[in-house]
Amino acid sequence: MTTIPLPLSARRPVMPVLAALSVAHLLNDLVQSMIPAMYPLLKEAYRLDFLQVGLITLAFQVTSSLLQPLLGWLTDRKPWPHAMVAGMASTLCGLVGLSFAGSYGMVLVSAALIGLGSAVFHPEATRMARHAAAGRQGLAQGVFQVGGHAGYAAGPLLAAAIVVPRGQASLVWFSGVVLVAMALMAWTASRYAAFRRAEAADKSGHVEPAASHGLPRGKILLAMAILIVLLMSKNGYSAAFTSYYTFYLIERFGVTLQFSQVMLFAYLVVGAIGVIIGGMVGDRIGRDRVIWLSILGTLPFALMLPYADLLWTGILSIVISLIMASAFSAILIYAIDLVPHRVGLVGGLFYGLSFGLGGIAAAGIGALADKIGIVQVFWLCAFLPALGLLTFFLPRGARQV
Repeated sequence: MTTIPLPLSARRPVMPVLAALSVAHLLNDLVQSMIPAMYPLLKEAYRLDFLQVGLITLAFQVTSSLLQPLLGWLTDRKPWPHAMVAGMASTLCGLVGLSFAGSYGMVLVSAALIGLGSAVFHPEATRMARHAAAGRQGLAQGVFQVGGHAGYAAGPLLAAAIVVPRGQASLVWFSGVVLVAMALMAWTASRYAAFRRAEAADKSGHVEPAASHGLPRGKILLAMAILIVLLMSKNGYSAAFTSYYTFYLIERFGVTLQFSQVMLFAYLVVGAIGVIIGGMVGDRIGRDRVIWLSILGTLPFALMLPYADLLWTGILSIVISLIMASAFSAILIYAIDLVPHRVGLVGGLFYGLSFGLGGIAAAGIGALADKIGIVQVFWLCAFLPALGLLTFFLPRGARQV
């Protein structure tokens, strides 16, 4: 499948822009990751059950998932890159609110505000990354997403080192991170606006991207449905780790909270490595093959995890994270290449689904854990990667080779 045509001046990826987007993504997701990293602290402070813990994730992720497709559709019609700065202001309000929340309700509102910031950031940042890719879509998405994975990995480690020993109010110290992210977003938005002005001034004009795969509308919809189910399997299993891995380790092996946070960090930081490797490999061997490897390839290790001791639990978790990390970028690029003239809508839809499905899965897993225990839940979730078999039904005409 073809990629979006770019101006002749952009024959190579614009690495300064991609690097700035990656760092902004790192800082944005660093703040987001403070929410699940604080779950043990919040659970004790507000005397929550696992369902209420899952509802915090739901408040954050549903806010983001509902708004991202809408914002993506709007920015397809009229790009608005500087909106990312305003979105990050919402994240700042949520961070301050979470630091000084006096009730469980305030925690939910603050989490929702942080989700709003993500809803504004991801669709427009996805468009910028694709524009700066110069045809290297896997590399560009890998660079962009490695920042998000690294930030999400660093959050639990920082929470263990700073927030857990000093209390919930110390979360406000990370406001400086948000301000730095706002400055980076302002610079990147200015560069992107300059690119668009240059394109408008180019007499040759900017060719509107068009799909060349020749698939009928029905097969495109089928492919989108399959990609959504694959995303559901990935995010359902990932939600067990991001929201409940610390509880699993504490209950099953009796480790300390700080040690469990370090193991969560290891799981997440390896994902940052896997996402950029998967993006580069996808440019060479095709997106569908990466999806096969990243989702279905996780299955044997996921099935072994519930029976492993502490050492092998750590090893298997790292292997699972490394393999599964590339799934989202491969799914996203595959979907965008199906309808390349709707980058914002597809980016917003799939990022929104990623957050929304993760939130629903977290709430569902929490409710199930209250009934059967968190250890048994991890055993059940191990079968989710088997849905990767659906990759076989992706339309052959859309497969990249």
